[in-house]
Parts: sequence; structure tokens; C-alpha cells
Amino acid sequence: MTAPVRFVVDGEAFDVVKDGDSIHHTWVSGPNANYGFSVGGSGAASLTDDDIRSEIRAFLAEIDPRTGFLID
Repeated sequence: MTAPVRFVVDGEAFDVVKDGDSIHHTWVSGPNANYGFSVGGSGAASLTDDDIRSEIRAFLAEIDPRTGFLID
């Protein structure tokens, strides 16, 4: 497991940790403590910083601004 790396994307901060074949993204500036998402699979370990930023943007695009959670 790597130490967290802070990514700021579109004004939102995420701590990103690589753990084997998984990457965990914790939304530290979001309204819900410890909320975020993970990406796993054999290709996850080779994601670049730009790939990680793209994953974060895709996640944010699916957030309901009223609740701060994924849209149902």
C-alpha cells in the first residue's frame, strides 16, 4: 500500500492510495466523511496521474449536488 497522494480536481480534493491491484480515492473535501470510490483490476496499478484525474472527474459527474452521494 502506498502513502496517500492528494489530487485536486475541479476544486475537489481526493486522497488516492494504491493498494496492489486497487486504487482507493477518498473525497476529503466532499460533504460526506470517508466517501469515495475504488478502481480495481489488473490495469489499475498502471493508471497514470491523468487517468486518475479522469476517473475522479467521472465520479464527480455522477454526484447528486443535493446529497453529495452518487445519483440513484
